[in-house]
Amino acid sequence: MRLPSNHVRAARVGVQSDATAILAENGAERMVEQNRIKRAGVGLRAHNPERAFPGFTMFKTLGESPIYLIDMEGAVAHRWTLPYRAQYGYLTERGTLFFNGHIPNPAVTGRTAQAGVALEADWDGNVLWEVRNPDHHHDGIRLRNGNVLLICSAVLPSEIATRVRGGLPGTEHPWGMDGDYLQEITVDGQVVWEWRAWEHLDPEEDGSRWPRDPRACWRLANGVAEWPNGDITVSFRNLSQLVTVSRSGGEIRWKLGSPPLSGQHAPVPLPDGNLLVFDNGPHRFDHSLPYSRVLEIEAATKAIAWTYQESRVSDFFSPRIANAQRLPNGNTLINEGWFGRFFEVTGEGEVVWEYVNPYFTGPPDALLNQVFRAYRYSPQEIERARAASR
Repeated sequence: MRLPSNHVRAARVGVQSDATAILAENGAERMVEQNRIKRAGVGLRAHNPERAFPGFTMFKTLGESPIYLIDMEGAVAHRWTLPYRAQYGYLTERGTLFFNGHIPNPAVTGRTAQAGVALEADWDGNVLWEVRNPDHHHDGIRLRNGNVLLICSAVLPSEIATRVRGGLPGTEHPWGMDGDYLQEITVDGQVVWEWRAWEHLDPEEDGSRWPRDPRACWRLANGVAEWPNGDITVSFRNLSQLVTVSRSGGEIRWKLGSPPLSGQHAPVPLPDGNLLVFDNGPHRFDHSLPYSRVLEIEAATKAIAWTYQESRVSDFFSPRIANAQRLPNGNTLINEGWFGRFFEVTGEGEVVWEYVNPYFTGPPDALLNQVFRAYRYSPQEIERARAASR
């Protein structure tokens, strides 16, 4: 069931060319919207209330501050404005908001998706605590024990950097290559555990799979997730590899690489022991076209248990960012983050809800509505979040 957008914004006057259609209305010229996403329609685009999981969807435009919570009809139900720009936020089981924020730091300028701060806030946006690490980038999560796990980046030892296989020569940082490490800290900033990827992965065996990838960073972690037993799964984009790590001993439990993966993001353990992941697909070794899909992977066997992709595969593609969430009714919420499009599909792949982020940022000739992560919450979860601040 598809509905026309009810949030289409007024067309922006853009640069006119000979091919630009001009409509005359009451003697005034009206130019065609030059932003392709806006022209196609933003806001709510489809909703089947009988089959979609009812609730509220949380998202933010990448790099901007406000976090929005919309209802199933696309109306804004709540917003958080926090003191930092950056990646994304999510609700904890306690009903608070966990947020990865960006603190500009000239000392680490050039590191990809630098963040720098993780915090927890209440319903009204009051910061309850925050921790800082200038090495923090991409992702951080609140662990079950109450601590915080951050993805961080440090200068890779030169003897390891020279052994890293693959990538485009000459694309290193002026200082060399960066490498990823995980850091577990308490909410008052005490470091209790670290895991340095370069001490556990092989720079030759686990080198870059794509020859045009830059050599500025070996691995480039973009997402972490905690399993019920405390193990951690890390997504390494440049390796097209998922790695599960024992938090007790630091050893690698299992790895899955390319194929089937390609530049993946946002691993999510499911209650049945499987793993959900957004497989971006910018460089595939098992297909001639780049395309995205969502995979459910059996962790025990590494077999693919479920897939969502378009029948014409190139119709669904987010080369970077993006995520997926398994909903309580068995449907899956998918964030095609590069184009700010979220949609919900059934287990059979039928779209039952679709929304396009109407909040753009950037210069007039390059407005973007990209969304790093999007999440759906039930009315009960939202009420719990409200009540936590009372």
